[in-house]
Amino acid sequence: MLTEIRLQVDDSILLSLKEQKETFAKTMLFQYALWLYRRQKLSLGKAAELAGSTRIAFIQTLQAENEPIFDYDGTLIDEMIHSAKTTPSLPQESTV
Repeated sequence: MLTEIRLQVDDSILLSLKEQKETFAKTMLFQYALWLYRRQKLSLGKAAELAGSTRIAFIQTLQAENEPIFDYDGTLIDEMIHSAKTTPSLPQESTV
């Protein structure tokens, strides 16, 4: 099910930006999806869905705009490294 949300923007804003309303709306949805993704409110897939694109297209747009796809803070990275070092490895299968 889709929910329709209406937004009123003065024509002078669109004229100043030299944008059509469809382009403006799509850009706003992308920026809001990105904002929610950065704050970990939406997953990458859900952010892409909100932006009206596929996951791959959303990632490509992030890359084109030099946005990090994974934005972990230093503490989380340290925890992940520590966890990886202390996790017992699985026994290797014999190739004989």
